[in-house]
Amino acid sequence: MTLKASCHCGQCAFEIDGELPAQLTRCTCTLCSKRGHLFAYFEPHRVRVTKAEGDAIYRWQTKMVAHHFCRECGCATYSDSPDFKPDGSWDGKTRRIGVNARVIDGFDAATAPVTVIDGRNLW
Repeated sequence: MTLKASCHCGQCAFEIDGELPAQLTRCTCTLCSKRGHLFAYFEPHRVRVTKAEGDAIYRWQTKMVAHHFCRECGCATYSDSPDFKPDGSWDGKTRRIGVNARVIDGFDAATAPVTVIDGRNLW
């Protein structure tokens, strides 16, 4: 199955090989909570950017996470990050793509099961 996703104005678009995970993640760190992310995590090779005309990146604190967003409409699209475990640990090499599920075509946030992680205190 291929999921399609894009920002509001369409200047950033991508496809995901696979299905929406059974569980999404809501992080309580200051950035994620202010942006309203609901993360669906995928292995990097499953995500293909198909349009990046408006793509911009924001990095903060450790600079290890690239938060992608559209410079035109402001939608947060995905983050390329270390594959952090729920306790904040990382093996030092494995990465993951945290797609903002809200930009996936046909996504209904009201029906999505969500796990909350305490990012405000983990990182």
